[in-house]
Formats: sequence, C-alpha cells, structure tokens
Amino acid sequence: MTMADFASDLRAEDVPETARTVLRRSFVDTMGVTAIGSTTELAGITRKTASALFGAGSGGAARILMHGDRVSPAGAAMAGAFTIDSVDAHDGTTPNKGHAGSAVFPALLAVADAMRSQGEQISGPDFLVWLAIAYETAYRAGQVQHATCADYHTSGAWTAVGVAIAAARMLGCDRDRIRHAAGIGEYHGPRSPMMRCIDFPTMLRDGVGWGAPSGVTAAYLAREGFTGAPALTCEGTDADPYWQDLGDGWCLVDHTHYKAYPCCRWAHPALDAVRDLMRSHNLRHERIDRVRIRTFHYATRLAGHEPQSPDELAYAIAFPVATMIVRGRMGSAELRAEILSDPDILRISRRTELIDDPDLTAKSVDRRWAQVTLTDVDGRDYASEARAPRGDREAPLSDAEISEKFHAFADPVLTPERAGRLEDLAGRFDRLSATEFGDLMDLCLEPAAGCTASAERTAAANAF
Repeated sequence: MTMADFASDLRAEDVPETARTVLRRSFVDTMGVTAIGSTTELAGITRKTASALFGAGSGGAARILMHGDRVSPAGAAMAGAFTIDSVDAHDGTTPNKGHAGSAVFPALLAVADAMRSQGEQISGPDFLVWLAIAYETAYRAGQVQHATCADYHTSGAWTAVGVAIAAARMLGCDRDRIRHAAGIGEYHGPRSPMMRCIDFPTMLRDGVGWGAPSGVTAAYLAREGFTGAPALTCEGTDADPYWQDLGDGWCLVDHTHYKAYPCCRWAHPALDAVRDLMRSHNLRHERIDRVRIRTFHYATRLAGHEPQSPDELAYAIAFPVATMIVRGRMGSAELRAEILSDPDILRISRRTELIDDPDLTAKSVDRRWAQVTLTDVDGRDYASEARAPRGDREAPLSDAEISEKFHAFADPVLTPERAGRLEDLAGRFDRLSATEFGDLMDLCLEPAAGCTASAERTAAANAF
C-alpha cells in the first residue's frame, strides 16, 4: 500500500485496538504536558508571536492550546507545538530519536478547530483517523530520514511530513494532492541539527515549533494546487523498506514510549537506576560522595552539571540524576526555578562523571542504555546493572502512572475538575460523538481557570 493510498483510504474501523490504545494514552499524556507547558516563558513568547504574525484569515480561526486566542491554523500549530515542547515530558519514538505527538496534536487540533469555526462537525472517529495517519506516516518518514541523511535532524524535520499528510486528508485532498502535501512538508520542514541544541540548550528545542506549522501550511498549499511531490522520505528506493508493511504493521504501536520524568529521554535509564539503587540500599544523599554514569555517546553530550535555565535542565543528565538522589523523584515539583540553586543537588551534580561506553552506544540503537555506580563517603560502591528506561513497550508505564503524571501536571493549571473531565474524554476520544468531541476540543483549547485569552497567565506552582 502506498502512503497516498493509506492516507486517502484509512477508516476508523481499520485502526486496530492496539493502535487506538496508544493514541488514547498519547492524547491524555500530551494534554497533561500541554497544561504545564502553557505556564512557561517559552510558551508565552510563542503565543505573543503567533498573535502578532499569524492572524486568522479565510482558512478559519484556530485557538491556541490552553490559551484560547484565535489565530490562523499555522499560528495555532506553531504556538501549540512550542508549548508542548517547552516541558520535555511528551511521548516519543526511540528509533527516530524524537517525538511526534508534540507536533501532531497541536497541528491537527488547530486545523480541526478552524474547520469547526466554518461549521464542520468533527467526531472522535474522524480525529482518530487523522491522528493515526499523522503518527504512522511521521514515524516512517523519520526512520527513512535517519537512514538516509548524515545529520541527526530534530523531530520537526519528519513530523512536518506526517502533519502535512494528515492535514491534507482533513482538508479533503485527493491522493495526488496528499502526495504533494507530503513533498511540500518534507522540503520546507526544518532540517534543524539536533545536537546543536544538545550542546547549547536554548528555547529552540526539538524543532516541532516549526515542523507543525510547516506541515499545516503544506496541506493548505497542496489543497490550492501547489506542487511538491515526491517526498523522498515516503517514496522511492531508499524509502521502500520502511513503508512495505504499511496498513498491516503499525509503527506507532511498536515504537511509542512515554516519559516518567520531565527531561530528555537519554537521562531516563540513569534516573531509573539511581532511583532503584537509593531505595534498595536505603541510601541518603548526604552519604553519596560521587556518581559515575556509563552511557551511550550522544547522552554524554547532555552533561548539564550546573544548568542555568529550564532549557539547560531539560537537556541534562548529571543534574536530574542528582535531583533524584537528593529528592527521591524528578517530577513536576522539580520544575521550580529554585531547584537550580539547590546546594545539595549541585554538590552531587558536580561530583557526577559521564562515561562514554562503546558497548552501551552499540546497544542504544533500539533502546537507550545506562549503568550507574554510586560511591559513598566511605568509598563503598553501589552499582546497578546496565538498563534501558521504563516507558518503552518492553517496560511500559501503567495506566495509573500515566494518570498520576497527567494530574500532577494538569491539576494545578486547569483545576482538578477540568483536568478530570479532559482525562475522561481524551481517554475515549475515538468513540466520542461530534458534540462530545467538541467539548474535548474546548477543554484543550480554552484558557486555564482564572485566566483570560488576552492576558498571559502567571506561572503555576509546579512550573518555571
């Protein structure tokens, strides 16, 4: 089955229960991250920029996620993607070393909201089809890109393709125009170098802030007859091996993971190892003298012994691991600004060594690996086994853990009542009527409790 056939012909009944389960979990998980992300400085900047530069036009007005201001679909996709990406806790795909949901959800919700503003009715099964198309094609395009491009590009590069394909389907494009949308999205998607943001962490993040609007814009261009096919990540000899089982196999089922901690996934195996070591040996942070983390090459470049900003903390290993040692957790409460100057955490972070381990680098093609050794003040070592992080399909987070994470992020921002309603509807979105799905969209797009769409909200207690 070709990409264009899949995108054009997929129906809700074609999406298996295994894929539906992943997409329900991703909906809930992503909206929790959106809630806490909406309180960040990064989100505020991009909302103001979207309002200044992306006014709504004849394509319909779309609301910015959890803020409510009405802009163009591209503007809402841009601001929404940056909002989600501002807290590094959203779902991901290990083979692509990146994330789809942070681009797909804000983009598709923006286009859907613009469609609703022009009188179209959208049901849960409708959105299920579009979401499945976006995730599945983005994952496959990303695998092709990683296999054929020398540079390691951000998720924005390949999510632009999946967003373009799904949005083109949303806009009623035929097979030919879906192909052109994919090509436009691929060509104009941000080929931003990921390791630049690893080495120099800033608000640039994972590129989805431009991948999402690039994909949305590509779909609208294709609808009007703009050409751009073929997308080389979807068609041709190099792409064929990654698309052969399309329609039968589901990459989104096999490769989607969820984060237990709000920081780069590459830090997670060390965080899990430290958590278990501290608990199993009943250790106290005052007794820890130094930490050695053996891990894969890319991860050693995160370092982050003394982060000065939320962005530097997000792309760090030493400081989050030290936080786990001192506080026994790395969660929403650890996103407060004052943590960056905590003397106990800084002491251990400065005493943490990251070791580039060739064997773990080789093992980390499919999963991320690390091994941790803690040394106490008496010189005694406590060593973990080398391990991959929780959250992958082999060691999934439970529904209860996803729910707990969602409420930790969302309740202080949305109120527990609104968060509970959002979780309930998002957790069964694929079965909602048009009226119920409209309610879900309002919960995702309207401003947080006590805020107005025209005023920037103050930071929630659990956020920077």
